[in-house]
Amino acid sequence: MKMTRSRAQDLNACGVTAAVAVIDGKWKTILLWLLEAGPRRPGELRRRLPGLTEKVLTQTLREMEGDGLVHREVHDVRPLKTEYSLTEFGRELSEALAPLSDWGHRRLEKLAEANRSLDASPTSPAHSNLTVLQSSPIKLQATPVRPTSTHKKVAISSR
Repeated sequence: MKMTRSRAQDLNACGVTAAVAVIDGKWKTILLWLLEAGPRRPGELRRRLPGLTEKVLTQTLREMEGDGLVHREVHDVRPLKTEYSLTEFGRELSEALAPLSDWGHRRLEKLAEANRSLDASPTSPAHSNLTVLQSSPIKLQATPVRPTSTHKKVAISSR
Protein backbone atom coordinates (compact mmCIF):
# COMPACT_ATOMS: atom_id res chain seq x y z
CA MET A 1 0.00 0.00 0.00
CA LYS A 2 1.33 3.42 -0.94
CA MET A 3 1.92 5.93 1.76
CA THR A 4 -0.75 8.25 0.33
CA ARG A 5 -3.30 5.40 0.36
CA SER A 6 -2.80 5.05 4.11
CA ARG A 7 -3.29 8.82 4.40
CA ALA A 8 -6.77 8.39 2.91
CA GLN A 9 -7.80 6.75 6.20
CA ASP A 10 -5.86 9.11 8.52
CA LEU A 11 -8.42 11.13 10.48
CA ASN A 12 -5.71 13.64 11.44
CA ALA A 13 -4.72 14.45 7.84
CA CYS A 14 -5.63 17.78 6.32
CA GLY A 15 -8.51 17.78 3.85
CA VAL A 16 -6.34 18.28 0.78
CA THR A 17 -4.13 15.33 1.77
CA ALA A 18 -7.20 13.15 2.31
CA ALA A 19 -8.60 14.14 -1.11
CA VAL A 20 -5.30 13.65 -2.95
CA ALA A 21 -4.88 10.24 -1.33
CA VAL A 22 -8.18 9.15 -2.87
CA ILE A 23 -7.25 10.26 -6.41
CA ASP A 24 -3.57 9.32 -6.23
CA GLY A 25 -2.52 7.04 -9.04
CA LYS A 26 -2.07 7.06 -12.77
CA TRP A 27 -5.59 6.01 -13.74
CA LYS A 28 -8.06 7.28 -11.15
CA THR A 29 -8.78 10.75 -12.49
CA ILE A 30 -9.25 9.49 -16.05
CA LEU A 31 -11.53 6.71 -14.78
CA LEU A 32 -13.56 9.33 -12.91
CA TRP A 33 -13.85 11.30 -16.14
CA LEU A 34 -14.88 8.26 -18.20
CA LEU A 35 -17.50 7.24 -15.63
CA GLU A 36 -19.00 10.76 -15.58
CA ALA A 37 -20.69 9.93 -18.88
CA GLY A 38 -22.46 6.91 -17.38
CA PRO A 39 -21.95 3.28 -16.42
CA ARG A 40 -19.16 1.42 -18.17
CA ARG A 41 -18.12 -2.20 -18.39
CA PRO A 42 -14.51 -3.08 -17.53
CA GLY A 43 -13.73 -4.14 -21.11
CA GLU A 44 -14.89 -0.79 -22.43
CA LEU A 45 -12.72 1.05 -19.90
CA ARG A 46 -9.68 -1.01 -20.93
CA ARG A 47 -10.29 -0.30 -24.62
CA ARG A 48 -10.47 3.42 -23.90
CA LEU A 49 -7.21 3.34 -21.91
CA PRO A 50 -4.41 1.61 -23.82
CA GLY A 51 -1.67 0.56 -21.44
CA LEU A 52 -4.04 -0.18 -18.58
CA THR A 53 -3.86 -3.86 -17.70
CA GLU A 54 -6.84 -5.84 -16.49
CA LYS A 55 -5.12 -6.41 -13.14
CA VAL A 56 -4.42 -2.71 -12.55
CA LEU A 57 -7.92 -1.76 -13.71
CA THR A 58 -9.45 -4.22 -11.24
CA GLN A 59 -7.23 -3.00 -8.38
CA THR A 60 -7.95 0.65 -9.16
CA LEU A 61 -11.71 0.17 -9.43
CA ARG A 62 -11.73 -1.80 -6.16
CA GLU A 63 -9.84 1.01 -4.41
CA MET A 64 -12.28 3.53 -5.85
CA GLU A 65 -15.20 1.37 -4.74
CA GLY A 66 -13.68 1.10 -1.26
CA ASP A 67 -13.37 4.88 -1.13
CA GLY A 68 -17.04 5.23 -2.08
CA LEU A 69 -16.39 6.77 -5.50
CA VAL A 70 -17.74 4.03 -7.73
CA HIS A 71 -20.53 1.48 -7.57
CA ARG A 72 -20.02 -2.02 -8.96
CA GLU A 73 -23.11 -3.77 -10.24
CA VAL A 74 -23.11 -7.39 -11.35
CA HIS A 75 -26.07 -8.36 -13.53
CA ASP A 76 -27.28 -11.92 -13.12
CA VAL A 77 -27.03 -12.97 -16.75
CA ARG A 78 -24.77 -15.47 -18.50
CA PRO A 79 -22.04 -14.53 -19.03
CA LEU A 80 -21.95 -12.26 -15.99
CA LYS A 81 -22.16 -8.59 -16.87
CA THR A 82 -20.39 -6.14 -14.56
CA GLU A 83 -20.81 -2.37 -14.79
CA TYR A 84 -19.17 0.44 -12.87
CA SER A 85 -20.74 3.84 -12.29
CA LEU A 86 -19.99 6.89 -10.19
CA THR A 87 -21.65 7.23 -6.83
CA GLU A 88 -22.99 10.59 -5.73
CA PHE A 89 -19.78 10.95 -3.69
CA GLY A 90 -17.74 10.24 -6.84
CA ARG A 91 -19.69 12.88 -8.76
CA GLU A 92 -18.99 15.40 -5.98
CA LEU A 93 -15.28 14.64 -6.25
CA SER A 94 -15.37 14.99 -10.01
CA GLU A 95 -17.07 18.39 -9.70
CA ALA A 96 -14.54 19.46 -7.07
CA LEU A 97 -11.67 18.53 -9.40
CA ALA A 98 -12.97 20.68 -12.29
CA PRO A 99 -11.41 23.95 -10.98
CA LEU A 100 -8.14 22.12 -10.28
CA SER A 101 -8.21 20.79 -13.85
CA ASP A 102 -8.76 24.32 -15.16
CA TRP A 103 -5.77 25.56 -13.13
CA GLY A 104 -3.64 22.70 -14.45
CA HIS A 105 -4.51 23.54 -18.05
CA ARG A 106 -3.63 27.20 -17.50
CA ARG A 107 -0.28 26.06 -16.08
CA LEU A 108 0.36 23.83 -19.09
CA GLU A 109 -0.52 26.68 -21.44
CA LYS A 110 2.05 28.87 -19.65
CA LEU A 111 4.66 26.11 -20.00
CA ALA A 112 3.88 25.77 -23.70
CA GLU A 113 4.13 29.52 -24.14
CA ALA A 114 7.49 29.57 -22.35
CA ASN A 115 8.74 26.72 -24.57
CA ARG A 116 7.61 28.58 -27.71
CA SER A 117 9.43 31.70 -26.48
CA LEU A 118 12.62 29.69 -25.93
CA ASP A 119 12.36 28.09 -29.37
CA ALA A 120 11.91 31.50 -31.00
CA SER A 121 14.79 33.13 -29.11
CA PRO A 122 17.81 33.91 -31.33
CA THR A 123 20.12 32.74 -28.52
CA SER A 124 18.36 29.40 -28.07
CA PRO A 125 20.16 26.19 -29.05
CA ALA A 126 17.69 25.78 -31.91
CA HIS A 127 19.15 28.92 -33.55
CA SER A 128 22.80 28.21 -32.76
CA ASN A 129 25.41 26.80 -35.11
CA LEU A 130 26.87 24.88 -32.16
CA THR A 131 26.00 21.25 -31.65
CA VAL A 132 24.42 21.08 -28.21
CA LEU A 133 23.17 18.00 -26.41
CA GLN A 134 19.83 18.76 -24.87
CA SER A 135 16.92 16.82 -23.49
CA SER A 136 13.91 16.27 -25.69
CA PRO A 137 11.49 19.19 -25.49
CA ILE A 138 7.98 18.59 -24.26
CA LYS A 139 5.33 18.53 -26.97
CA LEU A 140 1.82 19.49 -25.84
CA GLN A 141 -1.25 18.36 -27.69
CA ALA A 142 -4.68 19.49 -26.57
CA THR A 143 -7.72 17.29 -27.12
CA PRO A 144 -11.17 17.69 -25.60
CA VAL A 145 -11.76 15.69 -22.42
CA ARG A 146 -15.34 16.42 -21.53
CA PRO A 147 -17.60 16.46 -24.58
CA THR A 148 -20.11 18.76 -22.86
CA SER A 149 -17.70 21.12 -21.13
CA THR A 150 -14.80 23.44 -21.79
CA HIS A 151 -12.26 21.19 -20.07
CA LYS A 152 -9.37 19.96 -22.17
CA LYS A 153 -7.15 16.93 -21.86
CA VAL A 154 -3.52 17.69 -22.56
CA ALA A 155 -1.25 14.85 -23.55
CA ILE A 156 2.42 15.37 -22.81
CA SER A 157 4.93 13.39 -24.79
CA SER A 158 8.56 13.59 -25.83
CA ARG A 159 9.47 14.05 -29.44
